[in-house]
Parts: sequence; structure tokens; C-alpha cells
Amino acid sequence: MQKPSPSKAAPPPDPKYTQAVQNYEGGLKALQERKFDKAKGLLEKVLAGPSRELADRARVHLNTCNQQLSQAATSFKSLGEHYDYAVSLMNAGKHDEARGHMEKILKQNSRADFAHYGLALLDCISNRSEDCLRNLNEAIKLNGANRYQARNDPDFKNMADDPRFTELLYPEVPHEPGR
Repeated sequence: MQKPSPSKAAPPPDPKYTQAVQNYEGGLKALQERKFDKAKGLLEKVLAGPSRELADRARVHLNTCNQQLSQAATSFKSLGEHYDYAVSLMNAGKHDEARGHMEKILKQNSRADFAHYGLALLDCISNRSEDCLRNLNEAIKLNGANRYQARNDPDFKNMADDPRFTELLYPEVPHEPGR
């Protein structure tokens, strides 16, 4: 008679798999709560985990997060809010994205002096002096206060030595006849 084999204990669960499952569940919960940034972070961790099946499921939900986040980033309540977003992109060094948003603002309202001013700043940073002068001139034509703002704006330092820039910011006062 054969001896019954001692029952083998199940191997302990893989800690990487356990962590991936926890990240997946946390990602789903955050997604349901409409916390798309948090969900995205958790679901991206699942993609790097050991389970291909879990990663495939996470990828589907990650697409939803990305769609929601891109919609949120491009739906603004006002042109001013849109401009603030563009400036934040500029400050983060994302100049091409910022330019795209400034141009969208101008498509909505070609008389948005602040968007012309923002483009002038981007042009200055990008060493596009002709475009900088053109956009700054338009910003000043639409709102004379932009002239005074540009005089004190350190972001225009690349243009400081250009005489056309100086003429734009400090136009000669016309002499009145008889004086």
C-alpha cells in the first residue's frame, strides 16, 4: 500500500501580483470617483506588473482616464482661464503647447490683447524677433496698458537691445505745433 503523500501547502502569492491587483482595484475606485489623475497613476503601475491579463484590463481604463483628462484640460469657462492655462504651460517650458492655446484664444476672439501679448512673450523666448514685435504691437494697439507692462516684463530681455522694440515701448511724443 502506498503512503498518502503529505498535502502540499499552496505557494505564497507573488507579492508583485498582489500589488498589481491592489493598484488595479485602487485605480478602478478612483475612476469611479472621477479622480482621473489618481486613477491614471495607479493603472499605469498595473501595466508594469507581472500580469498580462490585468495589464490589458488596466489599459482599457487608462484610455478612459486619458480621454477625461484631455477634455478637462481643454474645457475652459472663460478666455482668461484658458490664458492662465497657456501661461502655466509656458512656465513649464511647454512652449509649443502654450502657443497652440494662445492661437485658440485668438480664434475665439481676435481682439484678445492678452493672447497677443502672450504670443509676443513666446516669440521672444523662441528668438523670433519679427513675430514678437508684430504680436506686441498688436497687443499695444488693442490695449495701451500692454506697453507699460512690457516695459517692466523681464521675459522680454532678449529684445532689450533691439531698437525696434525700444521704439515700440517708448514712442516719441509728437511735438505740438506752436510750441
